[in-house]
Amino acid sequence: MPFREREDRLQLRARRAAERGFHRLDERLPAADAGKLLRKAFPDHWAFFLGELALYSLIVLVLTGVFLTLFFDPVMAESTYHGSYAPLHGTRMTQAYASTLRLSFDVRGGLLIRQIHHWAALTFVAAVGVHMLRIFFTGAFRRPREGNWIIGVTLFLLALLEGFCGYSLPDDLLSGTGLRTADTIIGSIPIVGTYLAFFAFGGEYPGQDIIPRLYTVHILLVPGILIAMVTAHLILVVFLKHTQWRGPGRTNRNVAGQPMLPQWLAKSTGLFLILFGCTAVLGAVAQINPIWDYGPFRADQVSTDAQPDWYVGFLEGALRLMPPWETHLWGHTVMWNVFLPAVVLPGVLFMVLYLYPFFERWVTGDRGEHHLCDRPRERHTRTGLGVAAIVFYAVLLLAGGNDVIAFGFELSVEALTWIFRVAVVVAPPLSFLLTKWICLALQRRERERLIEGDETGLVSQSVYGDLVEGQQQLARRERYTLLARSDPDPLELEPPGPAGHSRSDRLRAALSRWYYRDQVEMPVTPEQREDIAVLNAPPRD
Repeated sequence: MPFREREDRLQLRARRAAERGFHRLDERLPAADAGKLLRKAFPDHWAFFLGELALYSLIVLVLTGVFLTLFFDPVMAESTYHGSYAPLHGTRMTQAYASTLRLSFDVRGGLLIRQIHHWAALTFVAAVGVHMLRIFFTGAFRRPREGNWIIGVTLFLLALLEGFCGYSLPDDLLSGTGLRTADTIIGSIPIVGTYLAFFAFGGEYPGQDIIPRLYTVHILLVPGILIAMVTAHLILVVFLKHTQWRGPGRTNRNVAGQPMLPQWLAKSTGLFLILFGCTAVLGAVAQINPIWDYGPFRADQVSTDAQPDWYVGFLEGALRLMPPWETHLWGHTVMWNVFLPAVVLPGVLFMVLYLYPFFERWVTGDRGEHHLCDRPRERHTRTGLGVAAIVFYAVLLLAGGNDVIAFGFELSVEALTWIFRVAVVVAPPLSFLLTKWICLALQRRERERLIEGDETGLVSQSVYGDLVEGQQQLARRERYTLLARSDPDPLELEPPGPAGHSRSDRLRAALSRWYYRDQVEMPVTPEQREDIAVLNAPPRD
């Protein structure tokens, strides 16, 4: 008995000490709310892991980038190479290029880490882009997530900048060709372009300051902003909660899924390990950016078949498709053939991305909160616009390699350029119409299935000799998913005042009718419409 009493006293003291420690911690940190966070529900659909792919790619980039930083020397002073790579012995090169060669051939595991870093960079940009497409096509950018959409577009823009900076650091002939293009793009800006180019390069191209400045931007400025914005993005995701697909038990006021601990954490950890393993395998067996084949940068040389990484390939394509238009005014030349495709076009594209959530809200008049994802086929106009944008980007990306395509297929570069010029104008609207037609056809098919059911494959014959195909009603879950959708009506013009309707009101009403035109209505009873309105009602404050 004395031993039992002593053990009970020790347990009581330990419990009290733990309670005191927790209370003191909770006074300084939100420890009491950590339990709620650990029980946060995460949707278990695969599409919601695209953002985590981007996050884990960024982690791999940071880890490998720290290793590379220890050995890279961003100095543009030249010296004669006498390192391990014999074919370049006696070649004049910058310290940046020489240190990259030393990192690749003399540092144990250096080439592997370099290639993992490069593959992770490509994965990061791709994951961010595909994640944004998922958000766009499902309408997850609507209220209250407009701010998170703006953060996502900014992250995508920063990812492009970060990739270009890292791609340019080795100072090889291929990256030097990209910097030559960058210098031309900066210089094409009217009035201030020359001054900006001199500032960036530290004088006349190629200058002596561009690599050190890109190095600072690459390892300090952009990563710091990226990490800060990713943190803000995750905080908003937790605060605003996840969107989710429609289904039984899922409404605008809850999140149905798996808790963070242990289910989501186990899946997410497995995804990180798979991603790290795949990038490690690619880094080991798939060669990428072999700078020793290109040689050091020379201002009077251009690399054969020079192609940038895919994420900036659309800029290369836009430059190649633009006609050679120039204007000479008062002794100055305005290079429209560079300024329009390389400065104005990307500026317009990103401005459209930033403003689209507000444009759609203005056109549709939908100001409610949305926590349920749209099925892309149910928003045929938005889906058509998204596909048209993807086709526009794809045509520009292919045009960026018109010389390689022409050489491989023995075609004329001029003829292929004109084909791409026509395609960049004609293909997007055609893809919009085709996508809209497919979406509406899928909606009509779903309406038929709701009314008639699915075919069973059985055919019965009545006593009168008639043959009847067997039909069965849809499963309750699928029927619920098809019916529980919100179908807003187009905006109608209010009775005109003494001055009539303004042009803005007429334009808004016309765009709203165009946005919702041809929408297929589902066979929903008035009682079901009331239930759907309750399910789609936003959460109360």
